Amino acid sequence: MSKELNTYFCSLILLFVDMSVTVEIHNNSSLTKEQLMHTINNFDQQGEMIGNGYRNVIKIVTINGERYNIKEFKVPNLVNKIVYRFFRKSKAERSFLYAQRLLNSGVLTPTPEAFVEFKSAFTFGSSYYISKQLDYDFTIRKLIDEPECEDYDNILRQFTQFTYHLHESGIHFLDHSPGNTLITKSGEDYKFYLVDLNRMDFKTLSYDERLANFARLSPKDYMLDIISDEYAKLIGKPHEEVKERMYFFSQKFSSSFKKKEAFKKKYFFWRKKKR
Repeated sequence: MSKELNTYFCSLILLFVDMSVTVEIHNNSSLTKEQLMHTINNFDQQGEMIGNGYRNVIKIVTINGERYNIKEFKVPNLVNKIVYRFFRKSKAERSFLYAQRLLNSGVLTPTPEAFVEFKSAFTFGSSYYISKQLDYDFTIRKLIDEPECEDYDNILRQFTQFTYHLHESGIHFLDHSPGNTLITKSGEDYKFYLVDLNRMDFKTLSYDERLANFARLSPKDYMLDIISDEYAKLIGKPHEEVKERMYFFSQKFSSSFKKKEAFKKKYFFWRKKKR
């Protein structure tokens, strides 16, 4: 191979391999680009890990005395490497933008600080979303695990009111599941904070879309009884009608989820956890 041809192929390979970095920091953040890049470059060796890191890795990291929540998204497959490079915003950027949009709509979420992306000329690599670490009391999952917990009915009704506010604000939170709402108690009231923000639609929700939005939360009838009762009052519909539709969507989701899990277990048993 000639020297010129070898140089050409080396340059072509570098277009795919060499990664550039995009760093966007919120105007109100005290973080600097240098601090962020130092943290990202040493991400594997520092921080307190949350969860098992099977899909995405989430860590609490202290930077200059402040605690931050950093989510490293799983590197996408080959097709999505192209999609996220040219046609769609990354999960990290969407999380950052959606967090700001939520706050502007009066919906709480941990303070967005920054996002970081690595990409080459033709493909997308890793990405990170950084927010302030929120000290919360519990999540909705507690109501599933502890149906006898104190103030159960009140918490669930306030959560239903919170979800109604989302719907009225034209926010369709597609990952409205038990672990994605953090809750803090303030006197007799509760504050609800959304996390895992990268999948949302912003539009006017139909009646069925509103009721189906509760399907991921719980298959427990006693939870849906309270949620449907409160939501029926808020939306001005008969309770039995709302409850019946919520039951339908919950059962439909549970059935679909079980089928997907069985399929993964059968055909993707070889997959290993990232960490």
